[in-house]
Formats: sequence, C-alpha cells, structure tokens
Amino acid sequence: MDKKPVESTPLLEVKNLQTAFSINDSWHNAVDDVSFQVGRKRIVGVVGESGCGKSVLSLSVIGLLPKVNSQIRSGSVLFKGKNLTHLSEDEMNDVRGKDISMIFQEPMTSLNPVLTIGYQLQEVLFNHMNISKAEAREKSIALLKSVGISRSEKLVDEYPHQLSGGMRQRVMIAMAVACQPKLLIADEPTTALDVTVQAQILELLKEIQESNDMSIIMITHDLGVVAEMCDEVIVMYGGKIVEHTDVDTLFYAPKHPYTKALLHSIPRMEDDVEVLNTIKGIVPSLVNMPRTGCRFVNRCPHAMEDCSSVTPVLRQDSQGHDVACLLYKNSYPSKGVKTS
Repeated sequence: MDKKPVESTPLLEVKNLQTAFSINDSWHNAVDDVSFQVGRKRIVGVVGESGCGKSVLSLSVIGLLPKVNSQIRSGSVLFKGKNLTHLSEDEMNDVRGKDISMIFQEPMTSLNPVLTIGYQLQEVLFNHMNISKAEAREKSIALLKSVGISRSEKLVDEYPHQLSGGMRQRVMIAMAVACQPKLLIADEPTTALDVTVQAQILELLKEIQESNDMSIIMITHDLGVVAEMCDEVIVMYGGKIVEHTDVDTLFYAPKHPYTKALLHSIPRMEDDVEVLNTIKGIVPSLVNMPRTGCRFVNRCPHAMEDCSSVTPVLRQDSQGHDVACLLYKNSYPSKGVKTS
C-alpha cells in the first residue's frame, strides 16, 4: 500500500479525552485518556471488539452523546484548532454536516421512516446552504447520482423502507457528503451488508475521499476493511488506545498482545481450519473495569506480575509505533521505569 504524505498541521487533534457514563449514581469512563491525531486527507481506522469504546469515541468527537447520562469529563477535541468541547449546541449544529459528518451503523434506524429520501437530503442542504427548494431538489438528485444510484429522479420521492440495505447506505453517504465536509466519521458503515455490496460501498467511500480531499475516521471490527481502506490504525481496548501505527506495520509487525490476538483470529484461505481461533474471555464492562494495571491482563497469554498493578503508558518507539504494554519497558510509567 502506498503511504500518503502527512501534513504537519492535523485536521483533528484529540487530547486526553475522557468520556463517562453515569451508572447507578457513579461515573464510569467509556473513553479513558485517549489522544490521537487525524491528518488531512488521511483515513484512520479505529478497531477493537464491541464494548471497547470505538463508537463512544466517535460520538464524543461529533458531540452526539446523550446528555442525560453521559459527559466529556476532561480533555479536548480540536478541529482546525477550534476546541469543539467548548461550543454550544447551536454552534455544534453548524459544524455537524458542514465540517464534520457521520455515517451510522444501521441506515434504517438513522433515516426517518415517515419522510421521503428527498426531504431528508434537502433538510441537510437547507441547514447549511442558502438555496431555493428547487435548487435543493436538483442537488439532492445529483448527490444520489454521485453515490451510484441511477434512478435518482424517482428515488427522491420514495421512503427508506422501499430501498434495499445497500441503497439506504448510499443515501446515508450522500447525506453525509452533501456539504463536502473535511472529516467523515464512518461507524461500521458496512456491518449489515453482504460482501458484494460492502466492497461497492468501500470503493465509493475511497472515491469520495480522494475527490473531496476529505479525511475519514473508519470505526470497524473488520480488519479486512482496515487493510482495504486505512492509512493508519488505532487499536482500542477497555476505552484506551493500546496500539497506534501505520496499516502495514500493524499487519506485518504488531506489538500489543491484543492486536496479535485480533489478527490471529482471522481465518486464512490457505489454512485448513477446523476450529476458529478466539480470544478467551470478554471485554470488561464499564462497572467492572480495572482501575489499575492493564485492562487486557485477564485475557493476555503474556501477562506478568506487574500487569495487574502497573498501568502501561502509550508511548512511541523510534519507528513512530505507539504501544501500551509492559512487555516493552518504554510503556512503564516514568517513576517506575524498569530496565532489563
């Protein structure tokens, strides 16, 4: 895979982000001290099992967390240097759709079932552009054509339930890129689609990304999607980043035991597989999350005595590979660095 050049000034910079949910009158961190950058024109994958904090991270960035029982407790989300966590709801509404857009996992639950496709597309345009109703309809048809829908003139007057899953996902993509945002967050955009349609959707996203000079955060549990789409990869576990590197390094020289376990669980065409490889145990729930030590310790085949009491720090090696694991002495906290 050819590596794209990285511009010095990041489009998005997340610093020490901590997002918590209120459960039984106590706050529990679903995203815990997460920091990363998204360069301009880059595709960054975020991977991990369900419950690792991927979707909460994306909702924190775009400001769509439920205010009743969740909050960003500390940290910052800088988009073009502006801290989004300090913006009011009206100010965030100006950012959403215009500068940052999101494609959700299941389009059937994201699209309004009682409104036509055209109405929902035009609503996005009216919110961010000063155009007439006729112009909005024409642009909606053009947007649907741009995402590969041939009968766009008729489809604008149809309802979500009249479309297939792949067509609904194309509509969601058209809505997301309607105002040519610079950052697109795609949260499991191909999960409910069959393999053929999935390949078409991924190819469409790459074409749009390249033509609009757009950056993408690709949230997924599918490492095949990561290999196909991404320039770099963030691996999350228990609300923390445990590894961050470019996509080639992740597949050919992974460091964290969790990353290695994820890769090992993928069946290979050339292998005669009778039993699929799995990772023993499950991701700890928010209320049972370890407060100290490595959160992967109970599932890790390489766990040491320190792993239960010393919390590893995400640090970068000389090759720019970030990892948080006590197998590497650089990950020990500064006050307790150990030497071999």
